[in-house]
Amino acid sequence: MKKLRLGILGCSNFASRTFIPNLLRLEQFELVAIASRSLQKAKSVAEKFNVLPVEGYQNLIERDDIDCVYIPLPIGLHYEWIRKSLAHGKHVFSEKSFTESYSRTKEIIELAKSKKLCVFENFMFTYHSQYDYVFEMLRSGEIGEIRLLKSAFGFPEFDRGNNIRYKKNLAGGALLDAGAYTVKASTFILGKETGFVAAELNTLGNEVDYQGSVMLKNEQGLVAQLSFGFDNFYQNNIEIWGSKGKLTLTRAFTAGEGFMPGVVIEKQNKRTEIQLPADNQMRKILLDFATAIESDYSKQFKDILLQSRLLTDIIENG
Repeated sequence: MKKLRLGILGCSNFASRTFIPNLLRLEQFELVAIASRSLQKAKSVAEKFNVLPVEGYQNLIERDDIDCVYIPLPIGLHYEWIRKSLAHGKHVFSEKSFTESYSRTKEIIELAKSKKLCVFENFMFTYHSQYDYVFEMLRSGEIGEIRLLKSAFGFPEFDRGNNIRYKKNLAGGALLDAGAYTVKASTFILGKETGFVAAELNTLGNEVDYQGSVMLKNEQGLVAQLSFGFDNFYQNNIEIWGSKGKLTLTRAFTAGEGFMPGVVIEKQNKRTEIQLPADNQMRKILLDFATAIESDYSKQFKDILLQSRLLTDIIENG
């Protein structure tokens, strides 16, 4: 199979720490170039991986030796650079959240459809094998019928003066960052017919939301209660409450390569902790991206639209 030649827009820490090392281990891809607004910054990262530094994102997406791009930019820049990348014939692998609004996401998906180009949103947690275990427990009736899903993802306060998560012009805020994971978890587990019910977002003055709570409901009436924030005791979990017990994922969203996540199953007078195998979710989603480019470019279109619609419903009603 011909290697997919990939370029990166931006020099994020995640790109250097996780994305690039995994990409370089896959025969399906060839990393060609890394772009930054500053040539010096591009060089500082590109030299580590022996690839070409490029000054300016536009110069990278105009290159003929690039088939696809990875976009780890702040959310507020996604719409511009996903759209421009598609316009120049590039497949796109973007960090979440895809854009800050459903209307912009829909416009991008329509453009991707018209050009038959693949776009992916990087919710790699859904590729972790711990969820294979969860779904098997649900199918087996281990905790009975599902009654409620709860999920929380939040962190202690970041540096408000410098962290992009607090910058309104870059589409910062807890919902589009941490909260997006809990929304994705709801549709992943309760189904794609899950819809908005209610939300409460707390903001920092006229700036970004720093914490919030959301209620969603699927077509069977099962409810998801979601909480997230940037000024919180650290939480990273999913609880599934059933008629006979409860299942809890204690590292639901960030079980990195080499980390063995835990699952807790509680039943009447019994609590069982299970340690599950480590997995490489980054590798799996990159392989799926490569496969989708070759054979199913629209694979994520519906999921991206659903996620964006729910986030927009929350923003408009919270």
